[in-house]
Amino acid sequence: MDLRAFNAVPDERLRPMLAACCDVDRWVDRVLAGRPYDDVAALTEVADQAARDFDESEVERALAAHPRIGDRADGESTEASWSRDEQAGVGEDTGVRAALAQGNREYEQRFGRVFLICATGLSAGELLAELRRRLGNDETTERGVVRDELRKIAVLRLGKVVDQEISV
Repeated sequence: MDLRAFNAVPDERLRPMLAACCDVDRWVDRVLAGRPYDDVAALTEVADQAARDFDESEVERALAAHPRIGDRADGESTEASWSRDEQAGVGEDTGVRAALAQGNREYEQRFGRVFLICATGLSAGELLAELRRRLGNDETTERGVVRDELRKIAVLRLGKVVDQEISV
């Protein structure tokens, strides 16, 4: 849909589309409350700012909607389709996929949550390198990185809703 349609769609129809971008009620509410938007830049600014102050429970809720890097999301939902597209760079190299699976296990043991990265445009090697680098983060640093990755994913996905390529 274009921005004009985005501004006009009833909240109850738009809410699930926004939740597919980021399943945090407060974020969805802030994006809805900002309508009508004069342009995509204004929409992006509200969405970006709304994603910068997620609390831990909101981060955990949002993470629950994301598969592990290297795992193919199942189903026909919007989120699953977007996830498959976003992770296209993982490829089929069994060695890299095995290394990602091992890295995911190490990350989950270390931090107690799924490794999340805005994978759009990244190769399997880049994803693996970033996973390994982030394993060296302390808990506080990593919490901030995860929030930022969620923000980037939410804003990029919002661009898909309004048929605009948005850079983060």
